[in-house]
Amino acid sequence: MGFSTLIDILGSTLIGGMLLLILLRLNDAGVQNNYTYGGELIVQQNLVDLVTLIEHDFRKIGYCADWKKLPDPTKYILEADSNSITFLTDVDSDGEVDTVHYYTGHTSELDNTPNPRDKLLYRVVNNSLPRGSNLGVTQFELVYYDDSGTKLLTPVTNPTKIMTMEINIKVEDVYGYDTSNPNKDDSEMYATAFWKQIRLVARNLNNR
Repeated sequence: MGFSTLIDILGSTLIGGMLLLILLRLNDAGVQNNYTYGGELIVQQNLVDLVTLIEHDFRKIGYCADWKKLPDPTKYILEADSNSITFLTDVDSDGEVDTVHYYTGHTSELDNTPNPRDKLLYRVVNNSLPRGSNLGVTQFELVYYDDSGTKLLTPVTNPTKIMTMEINIKVEDVYGYDTSNPNKDDSEMYATAFWKQIRLVARNLNNR
């Protein structure tokens, strides 16, 4: 075997190694992009589902198919805080008054997921057992305003003053990608979607 042949073999080995390294990096990037895009899709779908349900419930505050069963408009909202609210409505339009309670749990309830900020969002109707859904909620914030547009301090001591609400919801991927990598920040690991409803109005609140 001549010297030139040995050089050719070494050169081919070097080039082959470089090509293999490039392919491995491309594969890793492809896996990350696929996981990231999939996570973003799931996060957006979860946010849409949440927003659809919340808007439906909140816009029906004080509504009942049998309006005679909700005679006192001052009692439509029973409790209002920055991340919880309890109100009266007719969830399934059957003419019966329902009590609906929204609130967030603690992050410690979901210590089995890599995301340190996700928490359960609870929706409790009447006396049913609290059951939360882990849709990646990391923020559920409610802001309340009176009829002059002035922001009310929370917890609201006099819910009869509430005329409009601002709703802020943030959803993140609960598992993320490459969460054990110390060189990545949260924006790279967890897909995020945010929704803000400014001045949501329940028509029945105007009857007070």
